[in-house]
Amino acid sequence: MYSPSPPHVLDSPPESSLSSDHGLSPPDTKPKKPPSPVAVQPTKSESRGKDAEVVGHSEEGGGGRRQRPNLSLLRQGKREAIKRRALLGFRILGFVFCLVSFSVLAADKNQGWALDSFHHYKEFRYCLTVNVIGFVYSGVQAYDLAYSLTAGKQSVRSQLRYLFDFSSDQVLAYLLLSAASSAAFRVEDWESNWGEDKFPTMAKGSVALSLLAFLAFALSSLISGCTLFTPL
Repeated sequence: MYSPSPPHVLDSPPESSLSSDHGLSPPDTKPKKPPSPVAVQPTKSESRGKDAEVVGHSEEGGGGRRQRPNLSLLRQGKREAIKRRALLGFRILGFVFCLVSFSVLAADKNQGWALDSFHHYKEFRYCLTVNVIGFVYSGVQAYDLAYSLTAGKQSVRSQLRYLFDFSSDQVLAYLLLSAASSAAFRVEDWESNWGEDKFPTMAKGSVALSLLAFLAFALSSLISGCTLFTPL
């Protein structure tokens, strides 16, 4: 008997043949990544505005480079400079007065009709010694101040140095006053016994200059004390 053959089942063509015959690519089954955002660069005007804002905030917070000068510190520096210049002037005056005073008294030798000399009297020797000490001290102090002012540098001094300056000015002012007083008493006693002469006249000139040196040291001690007891 004749048996009919089963109908042929058409096989599906492979994917490779479809792609080659019809130019179609197989569908991509992999998940696609989202597109990366494009970085937008700020313009120059925007960047300058941001920089200005940052600088403004930093200056308000105290972290900026530009800082306003402190007026109190400037005023304090000016006052300190004025005090140092005034102190230098009094140091120079004390230096000059002490120098002239002991020079006049040292030259008072073999003067007058009695050919008297200053070294015969302890009061005059005491006055000469104190003026020499004041001359050396005020000269060293004046040199130190003049050097610091001309160099434009303010050396940092300790409280011990300020105390030393103040104490030395006080002691030398007292010594000059006592030396001038004792020498003036001796001059008066000499003139009351022997009358006026060239010897006591020169001694009186030295005493007057010692009193001027005392005034210079007294004013220097006021400035030294103000510097010592004024809080920084």
